[in-house]
Amino acid sequence: MAELRLENISKSHGREKVLESLSLTVPDGGFTIILGPSGCGKSTLLRLVAGLDRQDRGRVFIGGAEVTGLAPKDRDVAMVFQSYALYPHMSVAQNLAFPLKMRGASKTQIASQVERAAGLLGLEGLLARKPRELSGGQRQRVAIGRALVREPALFLFDEPLSNLDAQLRQNMRVEMLRLHKRLAATMVYVTHDQVEAMTLGSDIAVLAQGRVQQAGPPGEIYSRPANLFVAGFMGSPAINLLPGRVELEGGGPVLSCPSAELKLPLPAAAASWGGRSITLGIRPERLSPGAGPLAGRLELIERVGPESVLHLSRGALDLRAKAPADFAAPAGQSVSLRAEPESFLFFDQQGRRLV
Repeated sequence: MAELRLENISKSHGREKVLESLSLTVPDGGFTIILGPSGCGKSTLLRLVAGLDRQDRGRVFIGGAEVTGLAPKDRDVAMVFQSYALYPHMSVAQNLAFPLKMRGASKTQIASQVERAAGLLGLEGLLARKPRELSGGQRQRVAIGRALVREPALFLFDEPLSNLDAQLRQNMRVEMLRLHKRLAATMVYVTHDQVEAMTLGSDIAVLAQGRVQQAGPPGEIYSRPANLFVAGFMGSPAINLLPGRVELEGGGPVLSCPSAELKLPLPAAAASWGGRSITLGIRPERLSPGAGPLAGRLELIERVGPESVLHLSRGALDLRAKAPADFAAPAGQSVSLRAEPESFLFFDQQGRRLV
């Protein structure tokens, strides 16, 4: 396998900038998720790495060698698309063997690689079937297997699970993790689904406005977002964002939030921002019913398996908090919320995290 390194990649479609001076490194054997909203350039970036499209500026390195000007066939990459792209008239075995036949591999090599891929992906009993006889999850495993038999330096996945239902997506995520562990392969996986990103990747690169907003391990991206975009994009339910001004009162710093008629006590360290306008971020799981400085009017209780999500309003603000599954209260009732100040996130007026 091989390290992938992108240096100052820029790409425009006409006057529209899709990617701008983007740099990213995926370590040898790493599993990096490219995460972002629709239209942010995720798939374009993958196509540039594969050589299916050309960047306007910048360089691409695979395994330490520059491949910027090479054709797709010379980059030693395999790409799995959102659509299965299987040959309908071929059996599973024939679909798996096809890339090797195009390379001129021997019958012995083909048989060995097809058997190996089928074993890794649980396709042994399906080799004689045609794609129409397979479930969506089985078809996607065949598509992955077709990439696998090539033994490329780099695997590229372009939202491969988005056509599957929720249960199949969950099952296939487990299969993807097992596959990466067995192969120790370098993988780049594009998705807009943060659950996939958090559960699959050893690293996540959050993409927006043509740039990597933040890259790092999933836990770090979630708990220490670099800016307001990352904070708002990561997490379901979404983070609570309270814009206001830090004021110093007798007991210490407070966030004055006129739109919510709220003065919320802040940790002592926030005193250094006295007089400054900031945005306070509080993850919903850091708010729970109980005696505390924050309260809101209950609008809705969303039952989510072992827990409940409370949707509340306070002035112009919408708030979200977590509660036990059996929490009950009538709509319209005021609910006090216990907060965890040590988990507060603070952002400046430019949207950058302060601490």
